[in-house]
Amino acid sequence: MSRPQDGGLSRRRVLGGAAGLAAGAAAAAVGLPPGDMSAASRRISPDLARWRRQAAHVTITRDDWGIPHVVGESDADAVFGMIYAQAEDDFNRIETNYLISLGRLAEAEGESAIWQDLRRRLFVDPEALKRDHAKSPAWLRRLMQAWADGLNWYLATHPQAHPRVIKRFEPWMALSFSEGSIGDDIERVPLTCLEAFYGNRPAARTDEEREPPFREPRGSNGMAIAPGHTRDGHALLLINPHTSLFFRSEQQVTSGEGLNVYGAATWGQFFVYQGFNADAGWMHTSSGLDNVDEFAETIVTGADGRRSYRYGDALRPVKTETITLSYRTADGRRAHRDFTTFATHHGPIVREADGRWIAFALMNRPVEALQQSFLRTKARDYAGFAEVAGFKANSSNNTLFADSKGEIAFLMPQFVPVRTDRFDYREPVDGSDPATGWRGLHDLRSLPQAVNPNNGWVFNTNNWPWTAAGPDSPKAAGYPRYFDQAGENPRGPQAIRVLNARSDFTPQTLIAAAFDPHLTAFARLVPGLIAAWDRLPGDDRRKTRLAGPIRLLRGWDCRWGADSTATSLAVFWGEALWAPSAQPAKDAGLPVWDYLADHTADAQRLAALEAATERLTRDFGSWQVPWGEINRFQRNDDAIVQKFDDAKPSIPVPFTSARWGSLASFVAEPGPGTKRWYGTGGNSFVAVVEFGPKVRAWAVTAGGTSGHPRSPHFDDQAERYASGDLRPVYFYPDDLKGHIEQSYRPGD
Repeated sequence: MSRPQDGGLSRRRVLGGAAGLAAGAAAAAVGLPPGDMSAASRRISPDLARWRRQAAHVTITRDDWGIPHVVGESDADAVFGMIYAQAEDDFNRIETNYLISLGRLAEAEGESAIWQDLRRRLFVDPEALKRDHAKSPAWLRRLMQAWADGLNWYLATHPQAHPRVIKRFEPWMALSFSEGSIGDDIERVPLTCLEAFYGNRPAARTDEEREPPFREPRGSNGMAIAPGHTRDGHALLLINPHTSLFFRSEQQVTSGEGLNVYGAATWGQFFVYQGFNADAGWMHTSSGLDNVDEFAETIVTGADGRRSYRYGDALRPVKTETITLSYRTADGRRAHRDFTTFATHHGPIVREADGRWIAFALMNRPVEALQQSFLRTKARDYAGFAEVAGFKANSSNNTLFADSKGEIAFLMPQFVPVRTDRFDYREPVDGSDPATGWRGLHDLRSLPQAVNPNNGWVFNTNNWPWTAAGPDSPKAAGYPRYFDQAGENPRGPQAIRVLNARSDFTPQTLIAAAFDPHLTAFARLVPGLIAAWDRLPGDDRRKTRLAGPIRLLRGWDCRWGADSTATSLAVFWGEALWAPSAQPAKDAGLPVWDYLADHTADAQRLAALEAATERLTRDFGSWQVPWGEINRFQRNDDAIVQKFDDAKPSIPVPFTSARWGSLASFVAEPGPGTKRWYGTGGNSFVAVVEFGPKVRAWAVTAGGTSGHPRSPHFDDQAERYASGDLRPVYFYPDDLKGHIEQSYRPGD
């Protein structure tokens, strides 16, 4: 899977013929023969004419990694080109994201997706979004129009592109997917319970749904280092999202209105989610903040059959609504299902528990979220970034920030409802008691944060905020308990370890820190295993049987590596120990890794090691297998859900799951019919940015920027990805010189 050398593969073959379609696109769109452009010009529709005019104000330059650098005369022109370039690279991911966000996935994938659609539609009403769009600021409406026009121009100029459902994009649709997180708050609603309630059938939460909402691959690492802790006196930023692989598009987007941003954009969105401009950069990590709540409602049914719910001393009517969902039948036809849904002022009813209906409350501010998401990409310093945060429309993301003035910051989400701390909001609270309700939002100054701390760095690894700046971190005692439900994780101590290791960071040493192979979880867990073996009587069969594995682990430095057999043994042992401990740990209110270290018995540790050696031997012929023989990166096709094959090419990945404390994360497991483990999540886009007199950056994207298997940029970054070999970013026009693959206008 090395980088292809065939530089002669044309864009027409790779990306669907943008270069060759211009002559016939408009004619085809109005039913004229290709080439009859004079007639097409006379009869062209107003939409096509507008799209073509806007395309003339946009240039897309592809560098030698296929990354689009989009330049537009206005912000709207830049958005038009940005989304067009995304569509060239992977239109399927764009459409799929909007099928999910609009609650229309079942129209493509069948009735099995109907409950996912219903969950979405309980909170996202297309008619409400249309009204929100009409009330949006004029500048934002222009961007939404440009977004829709860019996608529709792509479809008009690529007749071989076949949308599964959405044949035409409308501007208001952008509001359905406006924050950018890999998993938004709506996904906290368990589908099995939703189906039980609205499908009138018994169901319980699955084990997966019982897991904390914050888990791999929905995590990330971010670090910001102040000038005083760098060799050259320039602030540094690490951008390291852990998402499902191929989840975001790497782009640069520039306009004549001051936009010049580089980074990772979620497919289908017109803002860079994690990235930087010439003066400032930001990295988002999933937060452990409690920002959604369940309210147990007391339902009263009147003699007339109408339902009310108790709130204080009063009864309020339950809001009832019919939602009609479409789905594709097995024979390809369209069918519909109607659902009568219920809601209180707390939110939609999503399940029943102990005889009470459960309402679900979350942030629903699509216009503010889209404004905040776009405007922060134009912020030039911390003050500007903090001003944009005043929209309070970020509900799930911590932020690590750095700028060219040398300012750094750790910030928590800005949408934080004020609640009474005497209630435990981890479980449903009594909705009939007004004291449990939300009382507005916290003022930004009242949120835990660390701005320009004296220690010289800030970080987050999806852990609690109380160590974000070492000794200068916010103190848990000063905040309500709902500010964190994540606790610590093994990456937290590892981040502190690498950040405290030096005070002369360079971009290269920060990259090395991001890929430091020390595994904090095993450094803590393995000594307990060795001690358990040491305590065995000499005549115990396990003393002899496990002597070899113990010898290997006793001599291990707890560092991952592709050639390391100890890494393989430790990971298989850890998984065997983890599985039976997850629920007891939760019942005890402890993080699993704390439970494993402090509460597992010797017999459990040794039994897990026996299970690990047996599994390795069964699957790979020996319990001494190099980790790189097991842990692999493979990209075979353009499917969103990959199908893996041991017989096809793949490359070794040395780093492990973040579960074990690896900052560089690779979420892998065996697939159907495979012995090897193939990655589906973890490190996706990694960048290190230096804010000197001119910004400099290095980055790598999982696989490559294109979703087309025939493109040379489908997997040309795979080797760099696996080895942590970040490439220079071409941010300035002078950087691009000598690295241009093609420059063109959308559709031309």
